[in-house]
Amino acid sequence: MEFLVTMTTHVPDGTSAAAVDDVRAREAANTHELAAQGHVLRLWRPPLAPGEWRTLGLFAAADAADLERVLATMPLRVWRTDEVTALTNHRNDPAPSAWPSPVPSGGEDATEYLVTFTPAIPDGTPAQDLAEATAAEAQRAAELAKQGHLVRLWALPPEGGVSSALGLWRASGDAEMQAILQGLPQSPYLTTTTTRLTPHPSDPAAPGSRSRQIGQDRG
Repeated sequence: MEFLVTMTTHVPDGTSAAAVDDVRAREAANTHELAAQGHVLRLWRPPLAPGEWRTLGLFAAADAADLERVLATMPLRVWRTDEVTALTNHRNDPAPSAWPSPVPSGGEDATEYLVTFTPAIPDGTPAQDLAEATAAEAQRAAELAKQGHLVRLWALPPEGGVSSALGLWRASGDAEMQAILQGLPQSPYLTTTTTRLTPHPSDPAAPGSRSRQIGQDRG
């Protein structure tokens, strides 16, 4: 199973800089080990307020209990709270085995985004219109995946009987990302929430990440 984990860290007042540096160094080493085991897939920074310390992580584990075991090994857990969202398969998800996907027009500097899609179907919408949009959406998702824009797509746990989706996207910038979303066939029937992501220094997928460097140093 895959999980999105929002990790928020609060360092206790009075903690020395040396203690913080020590925990962060051990966290990077632990992240490298967890990535090698296939548990840590990606790490990102969401938009942060001044002084805020928060990370978004994509994890893999057998189940929720196994994920908790993984999270409990992370040194920063002593100062951290974790919010876990279980992710399940979406019919339009590009094959995970193809990851990383082709790089889009923004090149290696393309920005990544997490986008939540929530159904918002206007009253009286004909069922035929919805069926046609759904079929066209699947085709468009495949095209965007080949172009390197759609990286992954998951189903989120239903809330109030409504099933939303979460997508990981790449674009050259905010304007292109917005244009892609507005051009989706199901756009008239969805509301979207977009989170702009920035690189995390220990992201296993980043060429210069701390966790990769640790692995190279050990080798």
